[in-house]
Amino acid sequence: MVEAVSSGRLGVRVRDLRRRRGLTLEALAETSGVSRAMISKLERGEKNPTLVVAARLAEGLNVTLSQLAGMEDRREVIVVPRDRRMTMRDPETGFERQLLSPTFAGSGVEFIRNVIPEDETSGEFPPHRKGVEEYIVVERGRLRAVLDGDEYALEEGDAVYFEADVTHRFDNLGEGACSYYLVISSRGA
Repeated sequence: MVEAVSSGRLGVRVRDLRRRRGLTLEALAETSGVSRAMISKLERGEKNPTLVVAARLAEGLNVTLSQLAGMEDRREVIVVPRDRRMTMRDPETGFERQLLSPTFAGSGVEFIRNVIPEDETSGEFPPHRKGVEEYIVVERGRLRAVLDGDEYALEEGDAVYFEADVTHRFDNLGEGACSYYLVISSRGA
């Protein structure tokens, strides 16, 4: 990152991001708190920003400081083998929760596969904090979603979305095991 800031490449990156977002120099100056003159000098390669100025520009462009420096091009691929998934099973009901996504601190997204045995339930989950959302699609079987007391019957392939700051429970309504995929997003939380 130091290299990107000190070499003047950051100015080109600021200009490219600003133009892609349709921002004028004035608009970026207003949203970032960095003067129009300073942004213009950075974009022309006449000045190198301090770390604070670079951080303000990143905020004004709605990117991270690493993304501003062009470091987002490095993408990591993580394979979660079936036999290494984190799996939790309720000993009383047999309800099983398989974490399909890697665990990253602060990632804000979990991808999960849940399996509820015949005539069983997930049990009642307490409300999440405001800003947490859940997305569900039924893979196999019939599922009843009980969201803040309201019931929704879902068939294979049906999907449901809800703001998860309410109590919620899932029941198997059919014969055999019911499985469903769950994405928990806590972006705004």
